[in-house]
Amino acid sequence: MRKLKINELNRLSKEDYQKAEKIPLVVVLDNIRSCNNIGSVFRTSDALLVEKIYLCGITATPPNKEIHKTALDAEKSVNWEYFEKTEDAVKKLQQEGYKVYAVEQVENSIPLPDFQPFANEKLALVFGNEVKGVQQKVVHLCKGAIEIPQFGTKHSFNVSVSAGIVLWDIFQKLKK
Repeated sequence: MRKLKINELNRLSKEDYQKAEKIPLVVVLDNIRSCNNIGSVFRTSDALLVEKIYLCGITATPPNKEIHKTALDAEKSVNWEYFEKTEDAVKKLQQEGYKVYAVEQVENSIPLPDFQPFANEKLALVFGNEVKGVQQKVVHLCKGAIEIPQFGTKHSFNVSVSAGIVLWDIFQKLKK
């Protein structure tokens, strides 16, 4: 077994990435305070062909040296838009026909393994602040909530880890 070289990975160029068909999914970051988390979400979104990222509230925006540290130029390939209020981002998505779900621990949440998106259904996922999670007023606007089952002593994952888990799961389900 031998590690592959960069030129053997068949990665898309930035131009080819822009032309590539994306999964019908928008990621909404609700007041994320860590630029490292923001950059990680950009990098994961790039890898999984996410349509767009909405950066909301205190969430920093590119260009930003700290975002770049973990995004590694994914902040230049993934389309993004900034909203001062997360509620405005959610309402815009709903007007455009997206079904918006919070990724949060709430009453009657849908366990991630049970969540089944429909082919070509436009989805948006709201990921919340590292301490407070998705704002309650934003949760109220969502169609529902998706929860990642957890079995240890901790009650949450890091937001960039949550994004990686959920985006991979949904990507797999949409690509079947």
